[in-house]
Amino acid sequence: MELKGILVPLVTPFAADGSVALDALEKLAGSLLDEGASGLVALGTTGEPAVLTADERQAVIGVCAAVCADRGVPLLVGAGGPGTAAAAEELAGLAGRVPGVAGALVTVPAFVRPGEAGTVAHFRALAEASSVPLVFYHIPYRTGQQLSGAALLELAALPGVVGVKYATGGVDQAAVELLASAPAGFSVLGGDDAVLAPLLGLGAAGGILASAHLATAHWVELAEAWRAGDAARARALGHRLAGLAVAAFAAPNPAVVKGVLHAQGRIPTPDVRLPLLPAGPAEVERVLELLSGLDH
Repeated sequence: MELKGILVPLVTPFAADGSVALDALEKLAGSLLDEGASGLVALGTTGEPAVLTADERQAVIGVCAAVCADRGVPLLVGAGGPGTAAAAEELAGLAGRVPGVAGALVTVPAFVRPGEAGTVAHFRALAEASSVPLVFYHIPYRTGQQLSGAALLELAALPGVVGVKYATGGVDQAAVELLASAPAGFSVLGGDDAVLAPLLGLGAAGGILASAHLATAHWVELAEAWRAGDAARARALGHRLAGLAVAAFAAPNPAVVKGVLHAQGRIPTPDVRLPLLPAGPAEVERVLELLSGLDH
């Protein structure tokens, strides 16, 4: 499996009665792929998995798996947790629950801060138990766990680990070291939307971006421009998309993205579930203005 280009971590749309709007999810997933997204992520943080019931999570996965199978593109599923044994058990059964799933997106253990050696041991155990390839999600401002370039390269070398969603809040020394020495077949995917462009410039394979629900084709163009070596086009587009990304995260994710999708008529409500609150009108309007400007 080669992961590259722009993958979208899907929101979970809610109907007016509070239920999951599976029909809207199916249409949204298809439209993002029509605009050039190379794959989808179900039950990433953007999908609010922590506030979905087990039945809702399985229904969301089923819809996403069907759409991806129909289009022949990879589906990653958010899975795992800070406890190694429970995460390993979940990953061992994932392929059976989701036929055709390409891999699992698994966050570095949050809150417990096991250290670099503990983090590597955790992922070694998960990779050995998992029925699908793993993409680890490095986001230290949520997990509390920093990782050096050496630790990242050790994780990248584990059998069964095929990529990383890299979201450290910027392009740091560890990212430079990882991109310089990552093994063949390992994909570095940017996870901080506003700094995707410089990460692509250093050789990242693509990104997993909540902002790519919006202006999907432009994000795809950005990745393709860097891949083609068209730095001038990529640099100009990257600056414009960085501004869009900042605005899309003006409220806790995915509130603004959902507000914009609702304003565009693509999902039935802008609703999120507590403890999140919906984005304000000004936040949504600012993104709509920036989207309009991208096409002029």
